[in-house]
Amino acid sequence: MMVFANLVAIEPPGSFIKVELEARGWSQRDLAFILGQTEQQLNPLLSGKRSITPDMARLLGDAFDVSPQFFLSLQSRYDLQNSKDPDPAVKTRAELQASYPVREMIRRGWIQDGEASLLQLQMSRFFEAANDDAPAEVAFAAKRTNYDETPPHQRAWVFRVRQLAREIPAEPYASDKLRSLLPKLHSLIVDPESVALVPALLADAGVRFVLVEVLPNAKISGVCTWLDDNSPVIGMSTLYDRIDNFWFVLRHEIEHVLQGHGKRSIGMIDHLAGEGTKDANGSAEEENIADSAAADFCIPSVKMSSFYARKNPYFSERDVLGFAALMSVHPAIVVGQLQKRMNRFDYLRKYQIPIRKHLVKGAVSDGWGNIADAKL
Repeated sequence: MMVFANLVAIEPPGSFIKVELEARGWSQRDLAFILGQTEQQLNPLLSGKRSITPDMARLLGDAFDVSPQFFLSLQSRYDLQNSKDPDPAVKTRAELQASYPVREMIRRGWIQDGEASLLQLQMSRFFEAANDDAPAEVAFAAKRTNYDETPPHQRAWVFRVRQLAREIPAEPYASDKLRSLLPKLHSLIVDPESVALVPALLADAGVRFVLVEVLPNAKISGVCTWLDDNSPVIGMSTLYDRIDNFWFVLRHEIEHVLQGHGKRSIGMIDHLAGEGTKDANGSAEEENIADSAAADFCIPSVKMSSFYARKNPYFSERDVLGFAALMSVHPAIVVGQLQKRMNRFDYLRKYQIPIRKHLVKGAVSDGWGNIADAKL
């Protein structure tokens, strides 16, 4: 089969069979006889109007004393060369999906599916990239589960927060105004429905607040990021939809804003505060500062420690309600701290009521069946 070996399969396999017949001094009628077929049956194959099937490849292999795979390869090469050029978007989608949760972003309405160039342009704009090849590294301080890097699903979530924040009007940021807002915010802790007031109060102090549902595999509950040096943004996911978790995470992120964390680097990120999670080992100083501020905001640590020491190990529901009233907070705030100290996350869970349904009334929110409007 030297004739076949030196030819490039740019024509139908039948053309090469004809060349081999000539090299062997065989006629088409001879091949039909060898194959046990009529010339009429063989004509479509030699003219390229019929493909070589596996059965025919076996017959030809015996006739020419070569592997049937040889003829299947001829047919495959010819079919591939004559196939349609694939949609360029296929390769683009594959490359993007390898690095980012593109399919989930499309499903959530963050970007629109389309041709390759449009998809790439949308991704560039979404990630605030200067070019199509290098998505921007935006600094942020967030509570998440991995310190070593920002996983793609978490990165996409942060950029969605930023994207929506750009559409929110806010007063010029003033740290003193934000700090003076803290007593007002604390007065809201006792009433679950009052969380709806938080976004507007923060905007008055120059802080944009955004609520975005997490993507699958993105365990992140809060973030502090900056659109520029004077435009802080707090994003929350209500991953743990409980009133105690909301106020702790919110105050945690407010402290990041007050301290200017997350402006120049990717930020120091710690483990989520919730059932089944643990505190990070060797957490950064910035996170310790934010955690301490959040804990004292909910219930001053000195008073919480005193209550715990006096009542441990027997905490009655009446004790909890009384202490919560004394601290002017919702009982869930006390319950949450006791659960963590006792490592009993089933204790009085009935008080840890959800607040997302109230929060969405006052916040720019995305997810849970709702797609927020944003310009790309």
